[in-house]
Amino acid sequence: MVMKRLLLTAAFLGAMNASVMAIELPPEIAKRGSIKVALVPNYPPMEFRDPATNALSGFDVELGEAIGRKLGVKIEWQETSFAEFMPSIATGRADAILSGFTDYASRHETATFVDYLRSGPRFFVQQSRAAEFKEAVALCGKKVGASRRTMFPAQITAWSEKNCGSNPIQFVGTDGSADARTQLRQGRIDAAVQGDETLPYIMDQEPGTYVPVGQTLAQQFTGIALPVKEKVLQQAMLEAVDALIADGTYKTLLAKWKLSDNAIEKATINAGQ
Repeated sequence: MVMKRLLLTAAFLGAMNASVMAIELPPEIAKRGSIKVALVPNYPPMEFRDPATNALSGFDVELGEAIGRKLGVKIEWQETSFAEFMPSIATGRADAILSGFTDYASRHETATFVDYLRSGPRFFVQQSRAAEFKEAVALCGKKVGASRRTMFPAQITAWSEKNCGSNPIQFVGTDGSADARTQLRQGRIDAAVQGDETLPYIMDQEPGTYVPVGQTLAQQFTGIALPVKEKVLQQAMLEAVDALIADGTYKTLLAKWKLSDNAIEKATINAGQ
């Protein structure tokens, strides 16, 4: 009986330790026992504050916590502004950015990205006008709004030049995606653009209001941004994400947040263009 209890105890401890991987971490992080992660919680379903509890919620938040468990450290979430993302990792105020942050080649001088999600900008219109815009080319000559703080303006312009000829889209810059949706509902623009990873959540929150048009304008990747010189931390994050893909945690979280169409098969480094 004693031997049986010892075997059961050993099996239990082994199962618990299996969830914490033997991945090397930078000495400072290992000693501290935590990773400082910057985010801006205003981009559902990626990260936001639950209206009922004010607690941090969303896919990125749950993915970050799962990464922390794999690495055997705590995640210290640090709320900041979008403008402070790069300075925060450059100065060491944060070790990483996990906040729906798109991996663009133009950012690689400042940050190295561990990519964990495939996404892309997509047109959408009011459902009441869906019959007018059965195909994306119907938007040529129309007013299309998107956040001026993103790459969407350049991507919309490039798509328009390729598909609209002498009848280009009239781009309208907005103060974020929420402002674009407001202008769309008010009829001040004909269509809007935001990341396709956010549309299912927004359509659930405002049923019967929007409908997507066409496919994504471009393929891009969302990644965990890390200091360029922190090679050990980059490898640790890469291995942790791959481990979550392998054990099914990643798939479960994607399904919960209606992001299954945005899945990747394996984490990559700096795959963004």
